[in-house]
Amino acid sequence: MTHPNTILITGASSGLGAALAQHYARPGMTLHLQGRNRERLEQVASQCRNQGANVHSEIIDVTDADAMARWLIHADALSPIDLVIANAGISAGTGIHGESGEQVRDIFATNIDGTINTVQPLIAAMVERNCGQIALISSLAGMRGLPSCPAYSASKACVRAYGEGLRGWLGNQGVRVSVVCPGYIRTPMTAINHFPMPFIMNADKAARIIARGLARNKARIAFPLILYIPLWLLSCLSPLVTDPIFSRLPAKPAAPNQPL
Repeated sequence: MTHPNTILITGASSGLGAALAQHYARPGMTLHLQGRNRERLEQVASQCRNQGANVHSEIIDVTDADAMARWLIHADALSPIDLVIANAGISAGTGIHGESGEQVRDIFATNIDGTINTVQPLIAAMVERNCGQIALISSLAGMRGLPSCPAYSASKACVRAYGEGLRGWLGNQGVRVSVVCPGYIRTPMTAINHFPMPFIMNADKAARIIARGLARNKARIAFPLILYIPLWLLSCLSPLVTDPIFSRLPAKPAAPNQPL
């Protein structure tokens, strides 16, 4: 099991990112936290400092590749990053009027480009040190394209495949990569959903599950199993079988969530 001492987390101002930051915060830990909401990010940073961690917070947009590269390289120079968690993301669905082109592009920019912008600048340094860990936050929604949220599920499928490819590429160079596929978590992202969310869990519980999986270098950290296994099985079946099932899913609200 590994015990990182310097961790960088994007989307740390609320939800799962905040829960992960608070889970890892302890004396001797250095945290680099990114968000776009200054007030919320500083609240999380303050809580982590109260737990004894050394915290650096940064207001930055993960879609800004140049700004992210500068920040990541600077953070790694301050203290080599043991674990980077690419968590920042937004969600939306078809709602009543369907997905607009702007909505699709916004989701792809944050969830896909934002993940790339978080991971790529650190790969060379981690390979050179022959150590380090990368965690990419995907979703159970990325197991199969969902008609209730096509862009979101597609973006998370991309993140999943990207992470799985990185693990195979970087594993023999000392860099560990894990893909995280959670189900419903109580966050601002799910608070706008006005439909039943089976087996929804609190963010702090999800953070504990993720941290446990990362410590064991699990390739895929998917939970809860009671949702993951049926979704995985359905993803193996023909669309002729699964389309009628997934078409009955309730539509997510069309407006993306607030900045993380």
